[in-house]
Amino acid sequence: METIVIDGDNDQDSLEVLQEMDVDPNEIVPKTNLTIAEEKKNAGNENYKAQNYKLALRLYSDAIAICPDTPSYYGNRAACYMMLGDFKSALADSRTSIFLDNKFERSYIRIVKCCLALGDIVGCEQAIKKLLENDPNNTAVNVELENCKQLRILEEKLFSSYNQSDFRTALYHADSCLRFAPSCLKYKLLKAECLVLLGRIEQANDIAVSCMQADTSNAEAVYVRGLCLYYSDNLEKGLIHFERALSLDPDSKKAREMRLKAKNLKEKKERGNELFKAGKLRDAQSAYTEALAIDPLNKDMNSKLFYNRALVNSRLAIYTDAVKDCTSALDANPSYLKALILRAKSYNELHKYEECVKDCEAVLKIERTAEIKSLLKEAKHSLKLSKRKDYYKILGIDKSATDMDIKKAYRKRALVHHPDRHANASDEEKREQERQFKEVGEAYTILSDTQKKSRYDNGQDLDEDHVEFDPTQMFRQFYQYSAGPMYGFSFKT
Repeated sequence: METIVIDGDNDQDSLEVLQEMDVDPNEIVPKTNLTIAEEKKNAGNENYKAQNYKLALRLYSDAIAICPDTPSYYGNRAACYMMLGDFKSALADSRTSIFLDNKFERSYIRIVKCCLALGDIVGCEQAIKKLLENDPNNTAVNVELENCKQLRILEEKLFSSYNQSDFRTALYHADSCLRFAPSCLKYKLLKAECLVLLGRIEQANDIAVSCMQADTSNAEAVYVRGLCLYYSDNLEKGLIHFERALSLDPDSKKAREMRLKAKNLKEKKERGNELFKAGKLRDAQSAYTEALAIDPLNKDMNSKLFYNRALVNSRLAIYTDAVKDCTSALDANPSYLKALILRAKSYNELHKYEECVKDCEAVLKIERTAEIKSLLKEAKHSLKLSKRKDYYKILGIDKSATDMDIKKAYRKRALVHHPDRHANASDEEKREQERQFKEVGEAYTILSDTQKKSRYDNGQDLDEDHVEFDPTQMFRQFYQYSAGPMYGFSFKT
C-alpha cells in the first residue's frame, strides 16, 4: 500500500500506527464532498486536454452529482458536450451554470456558440445582448455576432425559395445555413425535403433517419421520412408516417395534405387494378388516368401507373397510346423491364420494326428469354422485308397479277421512264427517270421468273440472286422476243 503522510505533531508515529493497523488514513480523516468533486473535475480537465472527451464527460458528471450547485462544473461539462457535437446538452448545462451564477462570462459565450450551431438566431442574439450588458467591451463573440447576422439573411432566402417551390435554390441556401448552424434540425429537414422533391431520395432519407434518432418526437422529421417512403413507391408506410406526424403536430398542414394525397393515390391505383382484373378495360383506363393526375412528382408510382395504363391500351389495341405510356414509364424509370418489353410488342403491332428491334435488343442485354428472342427474330425479318423494294408497287400491279399482267405492266412502265423519252429533260430529271427505268427492269426480272417470284413472295433473301444488268438491253430483248404488234413502240419527238 502506498505510504501517505497526513498532517499532525507526531506524523511518523501516527503513520507507523496506521500501517500496523492496515487502515486508510482517509478513513480516519475523511475527504469532504467538495474535495472529492474537485478531484473529479481536475481528472476531467486532464482528460479534456488529452481529448478523451467521453471520459472527461463522465468525470464532470460525477462532480456535478456530488456538488450540484457549482456552476464551473456545468460549464466544463458544457464545453465537453460541445466538443462531442451535442450542442443541445451543452446549451442546457450552460444555462444551468448561468442560473447558478449570472455573471459567468464563459457560459454566456458558450450559449452564443450553441444557439448559433442549433440555428436559434433569437437565442443567440439575446445571449450576446446579455453578455455585452455585463461587459460592454467584450469582444469574445464578435465573430458569432457577424455570423448570426449572415444566418438571419440566409434563412430568409431559404424560406423565400422554399415557399416559391424553388427547391433547387432552397437546397443551396439550406447548405449555406448549415455551414453556420451544423446542428440545426430545422435546416437539415428543410434540406431533406428539398432533396426528396428533387428526386434525391436516398440522401434525404439518411438525413430524416438521423434527425429521428436525435429526436423521436420531431414531427417534421417523421413527415420527411414519410415523404421518402411515399416517393419510393411505399404508399402504406408513407401514409403511416404522415398520420404519426399529425399525431405529434395536429396543425401540420403539409402532413395533412400528404396524407390525403397518399390515400387518394392508393385508392385510385387499387381501383384501376380491380377493374383491369374484372375485364372492364375502359373503366380501368379512366381510373389509372385519374391516379396519374394526383401527383406528377411521384415518379416511381407514376411509372407503374403508366405501365398499367399501357397494358390496358394494348389490350384495347390502342398501340400508339400504349407506346406513349410505356415511354413515359421508362422516362420515370429507365430500368423498367416490363415497360420495355410491352413497348417492343406494341411497336411490332404498329409495324415499326426498327424501334421494335432496338427495344428487343435492349431487353436481351438485361434478360434473355425465348419470347423476346422470338420477337426479335420476327421483327428483324419484318424490318428487312419493310426495307426491300416493293416490286408489285413499282409495276403498279397486285400479287394476284398473271404473267401477262406482269408483261403488260412492264411495257407500260418501261415506256414511261425510258431515257430516250426524256432526252430533252434536265440532268436531274434524266437521272431520276434512269433510276426508275432500272427499278422497273429489276421488278420485271424478279416477277417474271417463277422461282424468284415465289421466293420474293415468301420473304426469302434474294441478294444472292442479284446480278447486275443493263435495263436498256433488257428492254430491247423484251421487244425482240415478244411477238405481236402490241409490243411495238415508238417515241414521238
